[in-house]
Amino acid sequence: MSRPIDILLDDEHLVVVNKPAGILTVPGRQGGVSLREILMRDQMKDATLLFVHRLDRHTSGVLLMAKTPQAQSFLSVQFQKREVEKDYLALVSGNPEDESGVIHAPLAPHPRLTGVMVISQKKGKPSVTRWRVEERLGPVTLLRCRPLTGRQHQIRVHLKALGLPLLVDPVYADTSAFFLSQLKPNYRPSAHHEERPLIDRLSLHAQSLTFVHPGTQTRMRVDAPLPKDFRAALTQLRKLRDAKS
Repeated sequence: MSRPIDILLDDEHLVVVNKPAGILTVPGRQGGVSLREILMRDQMKDATLLFVHRLDRHTSGVLLMAKTPQAQSFLSVQFQKREVEKDYLALVSGNPEDESGVIHAPLAPHPRLTGVMVISQKKGKPSVTRWRVEERLGPVTLLRCRPLTGRQHQIRVHLKALGLPLLVDPVYADTSAFFLSQLKPNYRPSAHHEERPLIDRLSLHAQSLTFVHPGTQTRMRVDAPLPKDFRAALTQLRKLRDAKS
């Protein structure tokens, strides 16, 4: 059995989990076992799990699934009507002048690169993201982002357009990992070990979902704790910032 998936909420209508980075939401052409397959194989063998939204493979965080077709329909309508609030935490390169903002930039698939999105005024679909500064960490900033639309790679493309690309993003920032030595010139790892990255996947975490529960009909919020690698990166960035202040 693989490491158990952290289940945040589980009842007769739905289940909410904290998806680890690196796991597919649903089976895809990239191969690999999907989140649903892991849950149904190891933790929820008798459950029916139906998706109402997705997260990128290398994004961690809160993911909601329905257990019945009725619940799936009820929840899907909320996503379609943009009634679900989705909050993400993003570690980005750079420091914005403002404390918050909204970016309106229509997104469309790249004309030649499969799975890559671009801003296109002519062919793009309307895409809107709100953002605000959570914490300034020297040359890195922790942002809270709320996509008001649900386009593929929306936050990643919008942040790049702002000049604040994700700290780690192989596609839109050409970075595959973040090392302490990138901010600490005199840092030297042990002679016996190569330096390990603080984080080596998308520096993006889906922190919370707010939606109306299909059973109770009440609005609720579910939060997903930060994973270990994200916390470690924040800890080191704070130490460096505080040491210079």
